[in-house]
Amino acid sequence: MFSCLWHQIELASARCWKKRVVTRLRFFRKPRLPAAPHRENIPRMSVPALKDTLFGADRFRLVARELSRIEKRFDTKRFLALALRDLDSLTLMQRLRRMTESLHTTLPLAAADYRKTLATLRALAGRIGRGFHALALPDYVALHGSARAGDFDISMDALKFFTPFCSSEFAIREFIRRDQPRALTIMETWTRDPDEHVRRLASEGCRPRLPWSARLDALIANPDPVAPILEALRADPSLYVRKSVANHLNDITKDHPEWVLARIENWPLDNPRSAWIARHALRTLIKKGDRRALAVIGAGEKARVRVTGFEVTPHVLKLGGRLAFSLALTSTAKKPQLLVVDYAVHYAKKAGRTTRKVFKLKTLALAPRETVTLTRSQHFRDFSTRTHHPGRHEIEILVNGDVLARGDFMLKM
Repeated sequence: MFSCLWHQIELASARCWKKRVVTRLRFFRKPRLPAAPHRENIPRMSVPALKDTLFGADRFRLVARELSRIEKRFDTKRFLALALRDLDSLTLMQRLRRMTESLHTTLPLAAADYRKTLATLRALAGRIGRGFHALALPDYVALHGSARAGDFDISMDALKFFTPFCSSEFAIREFIRRDQPRALTIMETWTRDPDEHVRRLASEGCRPRLPWSARLDALIANPDPVAPILEALRADPSLYVRKSVANHLNDITKDHPEWVLARIENWPLDNPRSAWIARHALRTLIKKGDRRALAVIGAGEKARVRVTGFEVTPHVLKLGGRLAFSLALTSTAKKPQLLVVDYAVHYAKKAGRTTRKVFKLKTLALAPRETVTLTRSQHFRDFSTRTHHPGRHEIEILVNGDVLARGDFMLKM
């Protein structure tokens, strides 16, 4: 959303979901016997926890095996004894730190010679493959290299080396916090690197609000120091890099929207790569109906349309069910117009309060007098970032930032 970390999580989640689906299909095929078994008698197959899929004991054994081939003095048994102790009780991120600490404790020269240890870890990187477990390599640099005044440059170079195996975006933040000007100067040179992973690190590593990581308060307060990096990448050929730049700018809009708008308005938006970044960078402002942001993507004028037939079904929805709505949008303009159509849900909260969340519906060009029908359905269920409450929920239809239709439904538990 996506870094090596998110990529690994998405792949693992997809595998887990696929296993559930295949299991269900296997048990619910058309039965060969006259009567199908009762549902409650159908055995359930367990799905591995995400932490075991991404960072199970097999990953520690892989690292131990490959290290023993590189460093003959490496104590494999001691490493595994330390690393695997109470592994089941550790979270995903705790397992990452356990790997890092176990490496430092058992590598022969770790305490005495940081640079030789880096050389060993560099040799290890190409042998253990890409994956979440490889994050232990940049994590080692962050934990044991950031406090060494004379090892700043060699540590930054190590993070650059490790990032194609699994991103160094978390580890590099330790160096930005320690010496921001020095770190950003180095990262700006990475914007010209031929490897897209390195160019992406230049942007992703200094995002002020990087998910799963501590905020960079100095850059939240003043984004000016990252401007050379973002400008250098504003038309990068890699979509992987452009996504990072867009996310970075979207982070900044939460504190300095005018800073982002002023910068993007001066970009060559006839370049499709820059236009793509601008569109995605301004997504939060566009959802808020910011006229200046809408103007950047060509939808700054008030929409000249009529909304008819807006219907929300069912009127009473049980949690776990799916809500649907539809509407017709008719142009009343004499010329084509670009329309950004979103919808907002006012979620009922405790004590009668509500909270509003805007979702994308469609961006379209509407010809004079043309009519289009739009539909959408949404599953209402609890998940980790949202708990639903019973009561009236309102839905709004927004066109170029203006609310043009409203409907509602009752949610029951």
